[in-house]
Amino acid sequence: MSPIRLLVLGAVRQHGRAHGYQVRNDLEYWGAHEWSSAKPGSIYHALKQMTKQGLLIAHEIAPSTAGGPPRVEYELNEQGTAEYFRLLRDALSSHEQKSDDLSAGLGFIVDLPRGEAIALLKERVSGLEQWRSAVTGYYTPEAGPEQLGHIGEIMNLWVHSADAGVRWTRGLIERIESGAYTFAGEGDPFVGVLADDEPNPFAPERQPKGVH
Repeated sequence: MSPIRLLVLGAVRQHGRAHGYQVRNDLEYWGAHEWSSAKPGSIYHALKQMTKQGLLIAHEIAPSTAGGPPRVEYELNEQGTAEYFRLLRDALSSHEQKSDDLSAGLGFIVDLPRGEAIALLKERVSGLEQWRSAVTGYYTPEAGPEQLGHIGEIMNLWVHSADAGVRWTRGLIERIESGAYTFAGEGDPFVGVLADDEPNPFAPERQPKGVH
């Protein structure tokens, strides 16, 4: 899965209707340009592509007073909403997702009911544990990577990554079970988007030289 589709659909959904610059501004505000493929070109391409695929509705609004083509605002339709939640559930439950996919899912986890979010994360833990067992069927971590020469470091990385993933996911489950955050149906969620005219302090062009 590419996180750009989930990120763009989620950003549009949070606004109800949003133009391309708003989506880009939100994703840069979340730092997604650093940890994912959400660069300006890919954001605008995803908006146009998903409109062609019938996931988004494009609304042309009046051009600016400075002239130029009409601004386009995007809105999720029923098919786009279904795709958004499918991607979100996959991002949270699959142990095979890359860190940027999981990060994208975490950014929208509160769009799900609390119980469902917990169940998806438990599914991720189960997948990680089963995958670790498969790896250790022919690699014994306690014996150290040297047993397989330097190639053993690859196995070592996999096992340590699985263990860290399980610990972190269980910690998140505990926090959610203890009442952390506001999930769907529980009240007003945390607002993580910028107003249309609100400056973004984390936009790449605003950062001092040498900061990436």
